[in-house]
Amino acid sequence: MRVKVTMACTECKQRNYHTMKNKKNNPERMEMKKYCKFCKSHKMHKETK
Repeated sequence: MRVKVTMACTECKQRNYHTMKNKKNNPERMEMKKYCKFCKSHKMHKETK
């Protein structure tokens, strides 16, 4: 049930991170505050397709 997802910065739209999530427990898209090396600050990152 665990799938690999890609996280993209909401500011610059760069795809920075890959992570795993359980689709059964978390069917909606994930949002996490992570460091963006392109913006050089902590920004919200959303799951992309």
